[in-house]
This record gives sequence, C-alpha cells and structure tokens, in this order.
Amino acid sequence: MEEELFTHFADPEHTRAGLRQAGYVATRVICTAVYLADRLDKPLLVEGPPGVGKTELAKACATALHRDLLRLQCYEGLDESKALYEWEYAKQLLYAQVLKEKLDELLQGAASFDEAITRLEGQESGFFSEAFLLPRPLLRAITSDAPVVLLIDEIDRADEEFEAFLLELLSDYQVSVPELGTLRARHVPLVILTSNATREVSDALRRRCLHLFIDFPSAQEETEIVKLKVPDIEERLARKLVAMVHRLRSWDLEKVPTLSETLDWARALVALSADMLDAELVEQTLGVILKTRLDLDKGRREVRNLLKA
Repeated sequence: MEEELFTHFADPEHTRAGLRQAGYVATRVICTAVYLADRLDKPLLVEGPPGVGKTELAKACATALHRDLLRLQCYEGLDESKALYEWEYAKQLLYAQVLKEKLDELLQGAASFDEAITRLEGQESGFFSEAFLLPRPLLRAITSDAPVVLLIDEIDRADEEFEAFLLELLSDYQVSVPELGTLRARHVPLVILTSNATREVSDALRRRCLHLFIDFPSAQEETEIVKLKVPDIEERLARKLVAMVHRLRSWDLEKVPTLSETLDWARALVALSADMLDAELVEQTLGVILKTRLDLDKGRREVRNLLKA
C-alpha cells in the first residue's frame, strides 16, 4: 500500500489492513464503523464490556494513520479546566514582574484608581493570549497543526454536565474560550469515545456519534489475537487456552476474564515453557485470569472437574 493512503482510511478493507498492521484484529463491523467515522468526520462511540479492546482500537487507529494520539481519561468531577485549558497564572505573574517598569510608565499620571484600572484593562489582551494558555487534550486536538486521534476514554465515568460541554466540540469541532473567542479545528480529529456502560450516556451525545458495540471475540478471533500478540505460543496451546477462557466466561464469576487477561495467561504459559494445559499448571496460574478469592475457589473446583471430564 502507498504510504499516503494512511493519512485517511480508503475503505473498510484498507482499514482492516491498517489496524492489523498496528496489531489489532478487527471484524468487518469494526472496520466499517471506523472507516465511516473517518470518512464522515463523525465521532465514534464505542461501547462494550471492559477489556474487549475499546481503548486499544483508538491506539491502533493512531498507529495506522500515523497520527498522534491525544487521550482524555474521564472521571467523576472532570471539568473544562482539566479537559480544555488552563491559564498559566504563575507565568502571567512572572511577566508582570518583569514588565513592572512598563506598568509604572503606563499608570503614571493616572488621576484616580478608576483611571488606573481602565488603563490596565486596555492591556488585558496581552496577558490573556495563547502565549499564556496551557492546552489540555481537547484544545490540543482542535489546535494541532496535523490531524490527530482524540480518545475520550470512559465517558460514562464523567458527569452529565461535562458530557453536555462536549456537544459543541463534537458537533462543530470548535471550542469557546471566553478570553479568546471561538477556536475552530485546523484539522478535524478522528474522535473515539469509549464507554463501559456504568451509566447511560445522553441521547444528545448519541445523536452526534456513530455507534459501535464490541463484545468479547469468538474463540476463533481470540485465538487469532493470541497468536498475533504472543507469537511464541504453540497454536494447539493457544486454542486450548482460549477454549478454557471461554468456558470460564460462561460461569457466574464476580469478574469475568477479559481479553487482556487471556493475553497475560498466554504470556505466562510461554514464560513457563508450557506446551499443554493440565490440572496442576492451570491451578498454579489461575490467578493470572481470575482476580477474586471467590472466583479462584470456584475456578479451581470447576477446572478440576472439567479436566477430569
């Protein structure tokens, strides 16, 4: 493929090749959604259970498109100052001290306090300029000199007020800074929002986005991912491992093993030079994929019965 094609995705199949080259195994549905988001300049809201590769999808898009990845990690209490920008007040104060003599000249002869304030207000634009602006991920995405991938991770953890604040950015790719006015995107970023559905995101946000739901991969897809990410593992062991993980997911566990834990288990078995799964090895390494006491107890008991069968 020609290098210039990777500034944007050409079609779903090209998207699949780009993501695969970046180490991400994607279904046709995923590739089509990513391609359309890029082609239509629409944000992509990606939902699904934790650990299915939502965040990794954004990273793979950035790698495939040779773009910088700007990540905004959402949390309760996140506000504009942490996501958009802050003024560097310390820098403003330093400059004010350096320019003290100029300020003395400016205020010289002022007949009253009000007149001095009026003169100072006339100089405000110098201290509220981009030179004193500390951009956060959202503003950096808008003002970047080159197209970027903007990841707004776990939007469901943020407050509804912050979600409402995002609507201007996601609708028109612009943000409002009271002291500077409206800043419009130099290049439209590829915006990917992820959600674990800890709360329902608003209809207004959904209307502005394309939607993609990623579930746990099929056994065949997961085996392919394991072989791609852990190339030293034997194919037979990879298939057995994935079959075991899928069986574990069917049980009533407190914390279902994710794709990342499947990969951790595969790496652990390679590190132990394993070439097959037996009861003793599974019991020794089950803590790699099961993360609570109750799950471990149940897992060991069920695995013994399963391997006996």
